[in-house]
Amino acid sequence: PMWIADMDFKAAPCIVEAIRNRLDQEIYGYTTRPDSYNESIVNWVSKRFGWNIKKEWLIFSPGVMPSISLIIQELTDKNDKIMIQEPVYSPFNSIVKANDRELVISPLIKEENGNYVMNYAEIEANIKDVKLFILCNPHNPVGRVWTKEELIKLGDICIRNNVKVISDEIHCDIILKGHKHTPFGSISEEFAQNSITCMAPTKTFNIAGLQMSQVILPNEDDYNKLDTAFTRIDIKRNNAFSLVATEAAYNHGEDWLDEFLEYLEGNIDYAVKYIQDNIPTLKVNKPEATYLLWVDFSKLGKSDDEIAKALVEKGKIALNNGPSFGIGGSQFQRINLACPRSMVEEGLSRIKTAVES
Repeated sequence: PMWIADMDFKAAPCIVEAIRNRLDQEIYGYTTRPDSYNESIVNWVSKRFGWNIKKEWLIFSPGVMPSISLIIQELTDKNDKIMIQEPVYSPFNSIVKANDRELVISPLIKEENGNYVMNYAEIEANIKDVKLFILCNPHNPVGRVWTKEELIKLGDICIRNNVKVISDEIHCDIILKGHKHTPFGSISEEFAQNSITCMAPTKTFNIAGLQMSQVILPNEDDYNKLDTAFTRIDIKRNNAFSLVATEAAYNHGEDWLDEFLEYLEGNIDYAVKYIQDNIPTLKVNKPEATYLLWVDFSKLGKSDDEIAKALVEKGKIALNNGPSFGIGGSQFQRINLACPRSMVEEGLSRIKTAVES
């Protein structure tokens, strides 16, 4: 299995130690969130991205997608239009539909060199009456780190058309060399007031099973609406372990993260070179962020079902099928490389077997 987006690495020792210390208390009742919790988030965002957020902007959530669903419910009405950019993380599509909103899709442009860019002309043409724009920043699955200039173009379009931006930045810490993550809300006060940012330590530190994330709401009206919504369904508490894990990660996990990013870059470089040298019918670009590789299988001349079947039955490997990411996903597969190099080597060998059989 090299599909779902979590790691095959143990969590950072500082996180494990914090959880063990909490476990040793042997009492796991309701847990009060100390000021130090939000302070750890504020300090992390400032140090890693140079964005000086305030504790008063933060709301705890058990996950990014529950947050986005609540934002949709609170800031839009039934049948309102919401725009996304496909191919993209599939719950963006399904959560809009599940909330009875109208989905507007602006497909990314895939250039001849395999790079992806936003289609600003199409966004501008189709954004009329749209209420929310859900941005994937950095982008999953294509691995783009949107530049500040790209985000400004998008943000200006949204402001001109009175469209609020939800920026899913869950992969913001997993940035490869030569690239820099720009939080959408950090660009200007106007962008901050017109956006809601969702972040989490879960992808960064492989602790998704502990269920925690943070919503950053500089706009006071948005904050009050969402705070009321989270209160209404009573999901504002950390569990006992997510609380200490978050603080440990953000206060003491940076060295571990930097070591992971160095190892990950080696895995990605190895995988890209292996595919180019040994499976030349496949096409791949090195991603700018995430631990996910977006691979083009179109030159095989097979259907998506045939590709998936060959991978599982002949290669004995499970990847993410591209069509699940929507428009532009057909003929692609997504590969998770957040694993030991030996698993990367074995997985690529199995892909080669599947492609050549």
